[in-house]
Amino acid sequence: MSNLYSYVKVDRPAPKCLATSQDIRDRGSAFVGSVYRATTPEEAKAAISHHRNVVHAGKKAYEISAWRCMMLKHNKSGLGGPDDFEVKAGYDDDGEQWAGSKVSRVMQHEGVLDAVVIVSRWFGGTLLGPARFAHIETCASEVCRAFKRVEEMEECISTLTRLDNMLASLRQELSDLTQNSEMAMSGSTSAQAASGENDNVEGRRSRQPDYTIMQRELDLTKARRLVGARESAVKSVKSLLS
Repeated sequence: MSNLYSYVKVDRPAPKCLATSQDIRDRGSAFVGSVYRATTPEEAKAAISHHRNVVHAGKKAYEISAWRCMMLKHNKSGLGGPDDFEVKAGYDDDGEQWAGSKVSRVMQHEGVLDAVVIVSRWFGGTLLGPARFAHIETCASEVCRAFKRVEEMEECISTLTRLDNMLASLRQELSDLTQNSEMAMSGSTSAQAASGENDNVEGRRSRQPDYTIMQRELDLTKARRLVGARESAVKSVKSLLS
């Protein structure tokens, strides 16, 4: 009997490069760093393979890489706190001796986790000596810092979404209280008025802000300012309700 899975091809999304460094060129050699998200060593290796065989297909390069992933320890649930987790780290020189450990140290210094950093080097024919390690570290540092900016932006977007929902709920509560108070004072029980007010509330709730452009442009200054503004707005509405 044929196996159903032999007829079904399940394609996983291709790994996505989150940032690249500027090119560094020195005596014919070129260096450029890239960073991918990777929550397991297996994901890191899949990203490296994709980078080598798809992104740089046909371009012979040293793909120097390192990864650091925060993972649950064996037989741990995560409910025991930080001691339930450990960092799984590794690196691959890809023929450029000692280079992988340089990238790994940069990641550790920058505090980057759940990522794989790849520094691609195209050899120009001239030996660079220790200078090559400086170039590799520069590229790695640049993408590590970019990765942390991406992470901060994602955190800001998550916080803004939560605050937007909270603010909409609080404003609805305030609107309901105000409406009930006005109806009690006027003695009106018009269903039409109540329905219209509810429609307005639903309209406000459905018009959630779009942060796509801000996220794409990594405008952290604006994101931080918006978080502060939303927090102040939530505080103000809560004070009106108290």
